[in-house]
Amino acid sequence: MGLVTLGETALRLSPPDGQRFETAREVEMRADGTASTVGAIASRLGGDAVWLSKLPDTPLGRRVVAELHEHGLETDVVWADPEVGRQGLTFYEDAAAPREDRLLQDRTDTAMATLTPGELPMGRMQDADVVFAAGSTAALSATAAETTGALLRASPGIRALDLDFHPGLWSAEAAHDTLEDLFGAVDLLFASEDQAKAVFDRTGTPRELVHTIAADYDFSRVVLTRSEHGVVGYHDNVVHEQDAFETDATDSTGQHATLVGAVLQRLVAGSPTDEALAHGAAAAALARTMPGPLTPIEADEIERLVADHDGRGR
Repeated sequence: MGLVTLGETALRLSPPDGQRFETAREVEMRADGTASTVGAIASRLGGDAVWLSKLPDTPLGRRVVAELHEHGLETDVVWADPEVGRQGLTFYEDAAAPREDRLLQDRTDTAMATLTPGELPMGRMQDADVVFAAGSTAALSATAAETTGALLRASPGIRALDLDFHPGLWSAEAAHDTLEDLFGAVDLLFASEDQAKAVFDRTGTPRELVHTIAADYDFSRVVLTRSEHGVVGYHDNVVHEQDAFETDATDSTGQHATLVGAVLQRLVAGSPTDEALAHGAAAAALARTMPGPLTPIEADEIERLVADHDGRGR
C-alpha cells in the first residue's frame, strides 16, 4: 500500500463570480478536505492511495465520497448514524483585491470528531509506505486528536503531518499545544509559511524556519509552501528551494494540498527530495488555474512543466 490519509472532508459552499453570501442566489458545492485532496492528487498521479474518515450516512456524506471517487481515490469510511455526528461544512467567498477572501467554518459536532482509534483499519495503516494526517482533524475534538496520533504511531513507514491550521477552528496556541503531543510520531511536517510562523511563533527566512523547526522537533523532513513564491524543503541537513511556476491564477485554495499530494506521490515512488518538490510546485501551479479545492490535474501536464523548467535552467 502506498499512501494512507486520514482526515475530515467538509462540503464547501461558494457563491459564484466573487459574490457575497449576503446577496447570492445560488452556490456551488465541492468536497473540501486536506487529507482527501492529498490522497486524490496522489491517486490521479499514479499512486496507490486510500482516504480514511468517518461520515454521516446522509446524502451530504455520500456526496463527499461520490466526488472523491470521481478522482479515482479509494475510500475507507466509517458510516455514522446522523444522530452521532453531522457533515462538516465550510463557506468560502472568493474576492478580488482590495477585498479579501473569506472562509467560515461550520464543523462543530461532526461525525469525524467521534472517530476512535478502534475504528481505524489497522491492516491498511501497517502496510502503508506513507501515512498522512491533517492538523485540522485534530482540532475537531480530543477524540479526533487521539485518533490522529494513533494513525501516526501505528505506521512503520513515513509518517507525515500537515499543520493545516485554520483560525476558525482553534487558536495558534491551542494548535501548537495539541499537535506538539503528536510531533514525536512525525517524520515529515508540511506547513504553509504563514501557518508555521503562527503555530510555532517564529520569525525568519523560509530557509531558517525549516532548519530550526526540524532541529527543535526532530523532524527528518520539513516542507514549507510559499504560495506564489515556491516551496522550501529540509532533509538530511540540506535545504532545498524550488521556485514557483508562473501561472494565471483562477483559484489558489487547493494549491497547498495539491502540492503535498504530488510530493508524497513522488516520495513513495522513490524520488529524491528536490525532484519531489519540483513536481509538487508544478502540481500547485496547475491547481491555481482551475476553480475549487480539488482539481483534475494530470500527470503528463506536470512532467511537461518540470521538463520545460529544467530545460530553461533554474
